[in-house]
Amino acid sequence: MRLLEAKEGSEVEILNIEGGVGVRNRLAAVGIYPGARVKVIKTPPGPFIVEVAGSRFALGKGIAAKVQVREVK
Repeated sequence: MRLLEAKEGSEVEILNIEGGVGVRNRLAAVGIYPGARVKVIKTPPGPFIVEVAGSRFALGKGIAAKVQVREVK
């Protein structure tokens, strides 16, 4: 499943990030990397907002579509 497809309020684990080094480095700088857990705060319409280690970040749909995740129960 893609991060873009995750439901609002769910917690997911990052499995893989597709894209170039720039995308992976930008996401890693805010704590989004394989193995990290992310809480989905808000889904489109509007910005896609996630919470990582107590901080909230807005992601574009294009970036969220490149992140493969699985839901954590």
